[in-house]
Amino acid sequence: MAFCPLDYRYGCEDFKRIWSELGRHERQLEVERALIWAHWQLGRVTEQDYNAVAAIANPESVSKERVSEIEAETRHDIMALTKAMAEAAGEAGWCIHLGATSNDIVDTAVGLQLRDSMVLLRKQLCHLIAVCADVAERERDTVMLGRTHGQAAVPITFGLKAAVWLDELRRQLIRLDEAAPRVAVGKFLGAVGTGAAQGEHARELQRLIMTHLGLGVPLATTQVVGRDRYVEYMSWLANVATTCEKVLQEIRNLQRSELAEAGEGFDVKKQVGSSTMAHKKNPIKSENASGLARIVRSFIIPTYENALLWHERDLANSSSERFTLSHASTLAEDVMAQMDKHINALPETARNAATAAWRDYGVVVLCDTHEEAVQVSDDYAAEHLEVHTGRDQWYSDTLKNYGSLFVGEETTVSYGDKCSGTNHILPTKGAAHYTGGLSVHKFLKVVTTQRMTKEANREVGQAAARISRLEGMEGHARAADVRLRKYFPGENLG
Repeated sequence: MAFCPLDYRYGCEDFKRIWSELGRHERQLEVERALIWAHWQLGRVTEQDYNAVAAIANPESVSKERVSEIEAETRHDIMALTKAMAEAAGEAGWCIHLGATSNDIVDTAVGLQLRDSMVLLRKQLCHLIAVCADVAERERDTVMLGRTHGQAAVPITFGLKAAVWLDELRRQLIRLDEAAPRVAVGKFLGAVGTGAAQGEHARELQRLIMTHLGLGVPLATTQVVGRDRYVEYMSWLANVATTCEKVLQEIRNLQRSELAEAGEGFDVKKQVGSSTMAHKKNPIKSENASGLARIVRSFIIPTYENALLWHERDLANSSSERFTLSHASTLAEDVMAQMDKHINALPETARNAATAAWRDYGVVVLCDTHEEAVQVSDDYAAEHLEVHTGRDQWYSDTLKNYGSLFVGEETTVSYGDKCSGTNHILPTKGAAHYTGGLSVHKFLKVVTTQRMTKEANREVGQAAARISRLEGMEGHARAADVRLRKYFPGENLG
């Protein structure tokens, strides 16, 4: 009967194989074999003995079932492994586990599990980085609303949002590459870490074993590998899971009904959002992965506590680590894989963000006469008002209710906002009926009018475009760009 959700719901098979009972058994056999190989290199056992041990250091020759049978009697897992290997090795069984202590085998095998896990995690992370890079490039011009404090701020692009994700994932890759040599480490200096049982060449024996297995060689240890290494690994898992949840949380927020600017895929023909509310398209995949990311972070506390062993070692960490390292590693990879699926589904939805905003909030009013157009505008009392007609001066003389008026195609809102001097803090929500922009004249109704020559655009346009882009206001910048290209064709004023 499957009990743990990892058995039937979460995690990829390749990753679960690393941390399975069989994966642990395979790596412990490999460590015992490497020990005898190192003894052979130092002339302590014969090549014949090593070959005999190497031939049986596999789960077919020394089965996990046989080890479990012996463990039921000895109540010691590594002693059971040693006895099972000695049975299979025949006359060469004398050298099995020669000079080692249990944690030499256990911690070095865990080092192999961590090394193999980081290979898969790095592969998944590099793929995520590539996916986000593709989205950032492809959606660099897809305009959407930026938000701060949950409130509408100014426009950004979806490409910028993806670029922020990309940069954070890149930092996670750097952290992983820096941590890997410190994390993927074993030890083989025997009881309490002195190396006494291995004699004068104990350090050389340890170096041979670690390099043969592709693990780092520790400078000094107790009877166990320093658990600060596991703390660093777990902290990275929690960190990268948090990055993924941050992205998935953004997807969930953008999928809210009142926004509908992005979201995960939904099979309208088969998928069900709610058993009672058929219209719903719930972001269950993002929610699922977000929940798993929280489980990953929850393993940080026991991992820190597992570093607090008595003297040169105790066993209080052992049972806990069978959960923390295996579950957190597998779930972190699952979260990364789910983020990959969601990001790949985002661009087409995100591309419709500007369309949705215009569809839901944009208004076009057609007027029969200029006088009616003035009346509609004065009734609305806009904070920014641009006039592009054949009667610009008439409109400038006639319009009354606005925060700041921009007359003619030669000027634009971004000029006034950024560098040409009219008020930037303007009345909203119809306040232009009775007041102008915020300034020292706030107790008077002050309005501003701006006209500009084409030649003036040469200096003002370039400055406005640069300032707008520094502030992330691409729409303002492009309003300047259009005028620069129109009035100064062939000149490089960008």
